[in-house]
Amino acid sequence: MGTSSAKAQAAESEQDTVLLEFPDNRLLIDLCGEYDRNLSRIERELGVNIARRGNRLAIHGPEDVGAHAAAVLQELYARLESGQPLEAGDIDGAIRVGGAGADIGFRGGRQMEMFGGAQLLIKTRRKQVAPRSAAQKAYVEALFASDLAFGIGPAGTGKTYLAVAVGVNLFMNGLIDRIILSRPAVEAGERLGFLPGDMKEKIDPYMQPLYDALGDFLPGKQLARLIEDRKIEIAPLAFMRGRTLSNAFVLLDEAQNATTMQMKMFLTRLGEGSRMVVTGDRSQVDLPRGTASGLQDAERLLKGIGNISFSYFTAADVVRHPLVARIIEAYEARDRAAGRPASGNETPAGKKPGREGDERT
Repeated sequence: MGTSSAKAQAAESEQDTVLLEFPDNRLLIDLCGEYDRNLSRIERELGVNIARRGNRLAIHGPEDVGAHAAAVLQELYARLESGQPLEAGDIDGAIRVGGAGADIGFRGGRQMEMFGGAQLLIKTRRKQVAPRSAAQKAYVEALFASDLAFGIGPAGTGKTYLAVAVGVNLFMNGLIDRIILSRPAVEAGERLGFLPGDMKEKIDPYMQPLYDALGDFLPGKQLARLIEDRKIEIAPLAFMRGRTLSNAFVLLDEAQNATTMQMKMFLTRLGEGSRMVVTGDRSQVDLPRGTASGLQDAERLLKGIGNISFSYFTAADVVRHPLVARIIEAYEARDRAAGRPASGNETPAGKKPGREGDERT
């Protein structure tokens, strides 16, 4: 982490105390947060006590937990040193993946920087994005490594957000020529009826989450210009038929609402030099009753094919408000009690959440 980074030393007098020394008091203030709320969050989540003594933090707790807390604090301090802001979600992410071992450098020539606790950064124009769980980290690695990647899991686990971030990163580095984002234009359990306006105005409400994600990674004027120049396209799935998508990053979001024929049509659009990502939540299918989901069909058919990866998420990977994970768990518990599959997003038996099924040749 460099000479200016936090240095840990075990206190000789107490085996259950770890001391961290930070050279920059201004960054230490940001690390601790207003009224030490960041330290309180780490204490609450890991079950340790953290005392501040000048430019030092003393961590009291069991040896392994204290080491984990130290790795989290070092990772967060390194983030501040690099000029990145510190948000509540960053703290939760560091707690989930911190202490996994440092691995500094680049992978595959792409800007995927690792520092402090194996933190993976995706650089975009407006911000840098880091995975906030082990499953997210494996998913991002799969996005960079595979020509076709599936991300399957409940809402709020970052499937679409991370995929768009990777697409913007690849575009910035000249590895693809355009970004194409698509969704099935399916209403979520409602009948909206006639929508006013031209075709774009009718479709945009369905595509808004994709615009929101792009807006986080690209300045507004640049995004508008790229859309005008068709370097970035946002279109419903029905508009993909007949196209060959070469040298592009192509994302199909909400893929559980694609029919089997639509899914086949979409997957066969993949052209030379392109990357394709398919994301979906099998517990939120809005197709008419009796219509099979193309996501589940593709999962069954494509397992074991080289250069295709499958990444799975659970409620533990939710990165929205903490209540979202509890809400998902409550619904899953109800479904289990009723003898139904908990969410439809479970990792196949014998597999751990995260990346699997990638058999590149």
